[in-house]
Amino acid sequence: MIKGSDVAPRPEAVSNDPAGRSRRDQLLEGSGHRAVGFALYFFTFSTFKARPTLYLEDLFVLPGERRHGVGRRLFAELAKIAVARECGRMEWSVLDWNTPARDFYFKIGAVPMDEWTVFRLTPEAFGRLACEAVDPPNA
Repeated sequence: MIKGSDVAPRPEAVSNDPAGRSRRDQLLEGSGHRAVGFALYFFTFSTFKARPTLYLEDLFVLPGERRHGVGRRLFAELAKIAVARECGRMEWSVLDWNTPARDFYFKIGAVPMDEWTVFRLTPEAFGRLACEAVDPPNA
């Protein structure tokens, strides 16, 4: 999908989430209709805010196109969508060692949520846990 990337998502996997949520892939075109970056996002619901949350799953800009405003333009479009959907917030994760990304996020006004910790279950772990589930009667 994007030259220079090791992973090219299948369009149907990006646009059709089996869980039924709206998932979208935003592409920013460069010269010659060549995609230079994308933002993959979806919506969740915040019980704290009682409003939708725009969750950014992935932001990618080709290395040669970075520091030319592509990421900021993608974020501006995401912000416009969040305003239109009356979101209570936009959220995403970033690796703590990714200093260029963190600096960019600070520059656009983002604040880290240091009091939160991300937890993850691997397929093996949730597979074991699923074995503990009790089937409902008459299932």
